[in-house]
Amino acid sequence: QVQLVESGGGLVQPGGSLRLSCVASGLTLDYYGIGWFRQAPGKEREGVSCSSADGSTDYADSVKGRFTISRDNAKNTMYLQMNSLKPEDTAVYYCAADRAYYAYLDPRLYDYWGQGTQVTVSS
Repeated sequence: QVQLVESGGGLVQPGGSLRLSCVASGLTLDYYGIGWFRQAPGKEREGVSCSSADGSTDYADSVKGRFTISRDNAKNTMYLQMNSLKPEDTAVYYCAADRAYYAYLDPRLYDYWGQGTQVTVSS
């Protein structure tokens, strides 16, 4: 059974940082495209960042230069380092895995999802 479990969300002031983690079980992340998505109240789920199995990455324009996606295959874990956080980054953040080698920012392409972790940026 595949499980993705996020952690690391919380309340942070504008300009602060958080690192989200997502531990996978039941699959080997080495061979999967991975992604981070977010959903704010009343809005559709949107792609934040993704990484293909070859290590190539992509980011939404709104987070470029501030967020970094990474993975530790030995720990079967993916990360999202978020710096210079803004109030508009407030959302529930989800990790996801795609059985395809190349990853994209389209949530419809992903096969497995975590349960989500709340990130709130507020003073």
